Amino acid sequence: MAGRKNKERADGLRGMSDADLAKELNDAYRQLFTVRLRLSTRQQTNTTERAKVRRQIARIRTLQRERELAAAYAALTVGKQA
Repeated sequence: MAGRKNKERADGLRGMSDADLAKELNDAYRQLFTVRLRLSTRQQTNTTERAKVRRQIARIRTLQRERELAAAYAALTVGKQA
């Protein structure tokens, strides 16, 4: 069941444009900062929130890297065909 949720999250991110992904990444970093601040000042007791945000950041960065590699590969294969 948990695997399906993660796939749905990743599929939702895959549908976003590069600019939307960059914005989402920036928002996630801001959220991570907020969660860390709240945990350190003991305003928040849910310690799993930090891990969830970090996983979200990892998902977004992975998708950005996949797109970067796909673009580089496409440029390389187009250069060889010409």
